[in-house]
Amino acid sequence: MVSHTFSAKSIGQFEQYIHANLEMFVKRWSEMSKNEKNPKTDFASIDALHWFNYLAFDIIGDLAFGAPFGMLENGKDMAEIRKTPDGPVTFAPAVEVLNRRGEVSGTLGCYPQLKPYAKYLPDPFFSKGVEAVENLAGIAVARVSQRLENPNTDRVDLLARLMEGKDEHGEKLGRAELTAEALTQLIAGSDTTSNTSCALLYWCLTTPGVVEKLQKELDAAIGEGVPKYEQVKDLRYVSNVIQETMRIHSTSSLGLPRLTPMASPENPAPAPVEILGYTFPPGTALSVPSYSLHHSKDIWGPDADEFVPERWDKITDRQKNAFIPFSYGPRSCVGRNVAEMEMTCIVATVFRNFEFEMQQSGPLETREGFLRKPLELKVGMRRRTN
Repeated sequence: MVSHTFSAKSIGQFEQYIHANLEMFVKRWSEMSKNEKNPKTDFASIDALHWFNYLAFDIIGDLAFGAPFGMLENGKDMAEIRKTPDGPVTFAPAVEVLNRRGEVSGTLGCYPQLKPYAKYLPDPFFSKGVEAVENLAGIAVARVSQRLENPNTDRVDLLARLMEGKDEHGEKLGRAELTAEALTQLIAGSDTTSNTSCALLYWCLTTPGVVEKLQKELDAAIGEGVPKYEQVKDLRYVSNVIQETMRIHSTSSLGLPRLTPMASPENPAPAPVEILGYTFPPGTALSVPSYSLHHSKDIWGPDADEFVPERWDKITDRQKNAFIPFSYGPRSCVGRNVAEMEMTCIVATVFRNFEFEMQQSGPLETREGFLRKPLELKVGMRRRTN
């Protein structure tokens, strides 16, 4: 029902919305690098994670709902909420809501019997988490309602494509289905992108020589400002850096569960499944944690825990098959092409226009929910002069 939304033609039409929000991103960072710089260092101090969150949410808001949330412009985390299409408008921090939702959903997904009682549990992890689930749905209700009340036939975004979709009976998606699909896009396309962007900046800044190679390649290919995807999509080292970040950080690290075949009318007595010498009975939940696979020294070599973009110049078939940042098979990430275009444009824009210094020590701290979420990234940032 939604695969046409991510066709090659649609992907090309989405670029304008990514580009417009990157323009705002460059404008805000340029203003900060000028107005908030430390005169001793010439760098403005920022938490890069916050700004990557604002960028990712504004892009997916533009793509999925018809307008950005305004986080980049306002420099803060805030989104409009409606619990019902006709309900009163309230506001909540969308990034915080999504973080809480991801953590509580990751927990309740492991023990779903708790779900009906979660909001009554005394631990605020559960009560605030369930509230976050409701608030996140409210963001989708509010934005879809705005779009249906004021349809813009000129937009060629995700919501427009979803509104064209039809089910197996030829019927268009109803309001509830549209809202659910738009919410799925928001969840799938927001902090996955900001997490990866944050991790990428961290690993580039803490690995000698990477930034210099990136900027040399970008300087030779594009000028200042926000590039078009066509200008940067085939840059080898940019691609290497993105691939290596998705390997070493693995933003969706838990692994998605799959059940071995269970009894059905067509197959009343399914056989156990054998994998690598292990036997699993029917109905067993299996999962492939991408973090473990991406850090396997048996697959990637003794430097598996190191950030080495050059490894992608000579990738082996076994390593290629073991690289699953978007999962694998017919149920893999349907938005992969959009994500890759977005990440490529973000990396090219950030490193072509700005330079950085690390202002925190130690490893990139993360917290595990459904996603592997960085907690902060304090850096000094300034506009490049060449």
